[in-house]
Amino acid sequence: MAQNSPARRIPSHGTELLGASHAIDFVAVDRQRRTARRRDWRTFFATEPPELFLGFGRNILAPAAGVVVAVHDGEPDHAARRSQLALLPYALGQAGRLRQGTAAIAGNHVIIELPDRAGYLAVVHLREGSLIVSAGDAVATGQRLGQCGNSGNSTQPHVHIQLMDSLDLTTARGIPMRFRHFREWPRGAKESRNVTVGMPAEGSVVEPFASSSFQKPQPTPGDKP
Repeated sequence: MAQNSPARRIPSHGTELLGASHAIDFVAVDRQRRTARRRDWRTFFATEPPELFLGFGRNILAPAAGVVVAVHDGEPDHAARRSQLALLPYALGQAGRLRQGTAAIAGNHVIIELPDRAGYLAVVHLREGSLIVSAGDAVATGQRLGQCGNSGNSTQPHVHIQLMDSLDLTTARGIPMRFRHFREWPRGAKESRNVTVGMPAEGSVVEPFASSSFQKPQPTPGDKP
């Protein structure tokens, strides 16, 4: 499910800081648009383990080809929050996390330099210990980078993607981006539509579809089907 989509507003995350003006979040959901396998008392009054959520541990693939120029790991995957009681104190701690530096916001992440000086692509909030690429690696579209986590400034497991004009997150400015060949179920719609090039709408559910021009994800040795 697309959240904080630039199709709804810019800056998409409500800020120009850290190159996030055109960023988008993707949260794994099931057919009923649920992000977690179950609900219990903790859903409404407390935090929940990240392992409960559908996205946690899912393989995250490179959205585009390029060269890895930065990798950061070692940030813990913290508890997830759906409860308003748990979200309020977390929101109040936002300024403090920003003062701690970019790692406290981005968590575990990979930055890929795109060809022809097209920009720097950041894939953010990955699972601690799951990153399998290093700075200097050339990656193909669809190559596994790591796993979805809940590190950094994240209330529940998801992947955050942004394109920016600099490797330095403290000074980077966001760049508009588009996705190719995806099937989209807009919020409230019963039927899907195929999009050749575009940006998922806020709250829509998306998945890739086969195309002669779409490069299929490349398997990594040892991956399970």
